[in-house]
Amino acid sequence: MRVLLQRVEHAQVDVAGETVGRIGAGLLLLVGIEPADTAEDLAWMSAKVCNLRVFEDDAGIMNRSVLETGGEILAVSQFTLFGSYKKGNRPSWMRAAKGEHATGLFDDFVARVTALLGKPVPTGVFGADMKVSLLNDGPVTLQLDSKNPE
Repeated sequence: MRVLLQRVEHAQVDVAGETVGRIGAGLLLLVGIEPADTAEDLAWMSAKVCNLRVFEDDAGIMNRSVLETGGEILAVSQFTLFGSYKKGNRPSWMRAAKGEHATGLFDDFVARVTALLGKPVPTGVFGADMKVSLLNDGPVTLQLDSKNPE
């Protein structure tokens, strides 16, 4: 499981010209699922994104989590995080989980994050053509991988 995490002042996702998810200050999560992902990956990733200290404390040091700041989280499915560009110039998506597998895991991930955060986590629409807009704060952008937890 891979997540591209961005600290944002605000973010939203639109589908067919309609806003389907919107947050104020918090985290935008672009979420990639691969076939090998399990409940263990979901548990590790949900705890990591909720507890990662990427918000500044009173001294200006990144020492607070989204839980501590009361921030929001917007999660958007992003199969392209598992793109391979090893051969040629056209990416391959073979490492990304197929929709029927990925949908359930994505929904489970969102449910776990919602439980930890204690408030709803808006999402995009799985498999739709989505337009994501955001104001990156910092900028702070991190790539997390449950198979390679650095």
